[in-house]
Amino acid sequence: MKKIIYIDMDNVLVDFKTGIEKLDKNIIDEYDGRLDEVPSIFSLMEPYPNAIDSVHKLSKKYDLYILSTAPWLNPSAWIHKIEWVHKHFGKEKDSLFYKRLIISHNKNLNTGEYLIDDRPNNGAKDFKGEWIHFGSQDFPDWETVTEYLLQKV
Repeated sequence: MKKIIYIDMDNVLVDFKTGIEKLDKNIIDEYDGRLDEVPSIFSLMEPYPNAIDSVHKLSKKYDLYILSTAPWLNPSAWIHKIEWVHKHFGKEKDSLFYKRLIISHNKNLNTGEYLIDDRPNNGAKDFKGEWIHFGSQDFPDWETVTEYLLQKV
């Protein structure tokens, strides 16, 4: 049986800044400090560098799920997150993340061996398995994370 890895979306699979770069300056000013509430922001974002390839490599050895939080005050984000998964991983029954997207504000409630997340928020720091702090000194990028996890198998 494969071990479970949960993968966060924002600034892990999805490069948040690529969406911000596509916004008009007036929108950026209007939503200053809460850019995740901009309607349709998530539909504008590109994959984080090497994320797609790394996920496919890890899927050969691990059971993968996306575990993300969506802004409470931006309901469109919930829809755009699943559309992003469909666009980059497919929506067919045999696609990698078919029915494997979990939206939660309490990530610590999920059971698994690993959580790849860039922030300690929403229960990530209290995850019962190992929290892989993406973007940290130990895990600065997808190459480092992938190498680490493939050595663990």
